[in-house]
Amino acid sequence: MRYDQARWSDEDGYEPLLSEKNSREVDIETPLPDDLTRDSLELPDLSEPELARHYTRLSQMNYGVESGPFPLGSCTMKYNPKFTEDLAAHPSAAVHPDRPEETVQGTLALLGRTAEYLAEIGGMDDVTLQPPAGAAGEYTGVLIAKAYHEHNGDDRSEIIVPDSAHGTNFASAALAGFDVVELPSGEDGRVDLDALEEAISDETALLMLTNPNTLGLFERDIEEIAEMVHDAGGLLYYDGANLNALLGRARPGDMGFDIMHYNVHKTFATPHGGGGPGAGPVGVVEELTDFLPEPHVRKRGGGYELFEPERSIGKVHGFQGNWLVLIKTCAYIARLGDEGLRDASAKAVLNANYLAEQIDYEVPFGPFHHEFVASAGDQDAADVAKRMLDYGVHPPTTKWPEIVDEALMTEPTEIENKRTLDQLAAAFDAVADEDRETIEAAPERTSARRIDQVSAARSPQLSWQALENSE
Repeated sequence: MRYDQARWSDEDGYEPLLSEKNSREVDIETPLPDDLTRDSLELPDLSEPELARHYTRLSQMNYGVESGPFPLGSCTMKYNPKFTEDLAAHPSAAVHPDRPEETVQGTLALLGRTAEYLAEIGGMDDVTLQPPAGAAGEYTGVLIAKAYHEHNGDDRSEIIVPDSAHGTNFASAALAGFDVVELPSGEDGRVDLDALEEAISDETALLMLTNPNTLGLFERDIEEIAEMVHDAGGLLYYDGANLNALLGRARPGDMGFDIMHYNVHKTFATPHGGGGPGAGPVGVVEELTDFLPEPHVRKRGGGYELFEPERSIGKVHGFQGNWLVLIKTCAYIARLGDEGLRDASAKAVLNANYLAEQIDYEVPFGPFHHEFVASAGDQDAADVAKRMLDYGVHPPTTKWPEIVDEALMTEPTEIENKRTLDQLAAAFDAVADEDRETIEAAPERTSARRIDQVSAARSPQLSWQALENSE
């Protein structure tokens, strides 16, 4: 399949800003102090068609899940159904968070229902909806574990994290003041029990695991792992990044996990990326419920109320979390129901295994669940990724996890049908057969060619004004 991305530009080589197309100066009248205001403001002055065309052009120069398949491994970039957006945009959802509890019983009821759904899905006893993202959920879970140990008079200093874990696991543990003990993977890509036994000590506060892990492999020894950690007085943390593989079929709580976070953008189809807003609810077993953030929602009499758990770690985000995102989470779960969630996980696993069988690249580990990690072999994985863009598909995650050489971490998700999977496989295979010179020159047919990714990450220009000032 040939792909040519739009390249809208004027004589200067780019799509102009709205104000550059046409603008007018507007006088400002405001009661604010003079040192906080300007006398006038320059605003775009465009017709509705001009405005619509501008944003349409920008969207055509970008790639998203509505442009084509987006198999970004471990990030679960799947289509967000529009009915959830309609619900979040409903006028009755525009509720000010400072309103008295008695006037927002519907809001609290929906939050309570969402927490109940998530607790049931994860096998947890209670859930906080406050954290605004998965990484924030991780940090919240680590703080809960820390508070639990401190309450028991147990000063533990270490958190064990597998070498294949998400980078945020290491960061969350360190940010909370713990020493990180990196756990090497076994030859089969799973937790090495002998290495775990050596790593566990009286200092172990937590073991953070993703199950299935980042290779898409289910930890077969999970019950033994949980027993080892618990016998040492530690807690077991579940990174919910890969919960998409287990919906309706297995629950972290039943495996022995004590704390977990839910990536609603990955598992329950709320928006992902772009800086937010997001949500990363955290579930805990009964022994830890007193440490949940406040305010927390609970049933009281015939209604709902907000309260502070007895040993709460305090606030981790404003009010009750990102309410509009949580509406989408609740709606998605309610629409699918038990059977729909089970079907989603089945198709996620089926799609990943089907795609892995179709491509010409080596897949060193298996059997796997919702995602797999192939190796680009003699090719550079980053070059392969750039070239795949020319075939109309977004590339997989590259270079990670590092236990696979030139890793191509791929997750097609449950939303894609066989036609799309075959398109993905054809893109993989086409690049596998190409010469190094062609791949190194890619992408050729995108609106932007190769960017300086290191500089973009280290010195981001987050506004047009910042870019102009840097030149």
